[in-house]
Amino acid sequence: MLKSFIVRFRNNNPMKIRTLPKYLGYSLLLALPIMTAGRLENKILPPVIPTITYYLPIDIKADARSLYTDQLYDSTHLAEYGLQKHVLDLALKGFSKLALKGKLNRDSILTIVDFSKSSKDRRLYVIDLKNEILLFNTLVAHGRNSGMEYAHNFSNTPSSKKSSLGFYITQSTYRGENGYSLRLQGVERNINDKALRRGIVMHGADYVNNKFVETSGMLGRSLGCPAIPMEMNTEVINTIKEGSCLFIYSPNNKYFKMSTVLNG
Repeated sequence: MLKSFIVRFRNNNPMKIRTLPKYLGYSLLLALPIMTAGRLENKILPPVIPTITYYLPIDIKADARSLYTDQLYDSTHLAEYGLQKHVLDLALKGFSKLALKGKLNRDSILTIVDFSKSSKDRRLYVIDLKNEILLFNTLVAHGRNSGMEYAHNFSNTPSSKKSSLGFYITQSTYRGENGYSLRLQGVERNINDKALRRGIVMHGADYVNNKFVETSGMLGRSLGCPAIPMEMNTEVINTIKEGSCLFIYSPNNKYFKMSTVLNG
């Protein structure tokens, strides 16, 4: 039985959810029941069915990629929440390549961090690809040496205090100095593959909230971690942990030239 999800905003305003037909494999359509929105107090993820994949391998045919991106973009109303379609397209391209190589344990969850946007904007998106639902859209911090309000500088170097772009696979959780945290494995050589060594994790932070923005004119900054609001930390981490895809985006030419996922 499919579960219902809601978009969780800091102001707790739910979004109207529409479910459209879905793609299965390369071009087969899978009709899913109409979902209804509701508050899920104890989030239970759908069981994994190994013989069925709910992603479209969009690296195979450009036309199929474009069609799937258009449908997902419209059905999840991402334009209303400030995500550009070409960012979703890039995220899906990399996601599909990782899934086809068997690197993802969770092949229906995609997380996007859009560092082209101001830190004052909700620029983290968690998307349920199977049900075409935007699960979360919230604030997320960048590294203090990556920039002030906007992130412009990125690094894979330990102690740089900069964010790293590219594709990650979420790992296990732990409780540390920043509380409940999620390890992130960078999978792009010379771009983010030192993330585990650098201690780049997702965690909650008290400088990631609207009150801090109102006081400082921008969001607080991390040591390079994608830090999120404390009140949403546990729920977001539990949704994306243990083998899902995270894509951190910026319109950075150096990244696009070096990306071992997008160019692989």
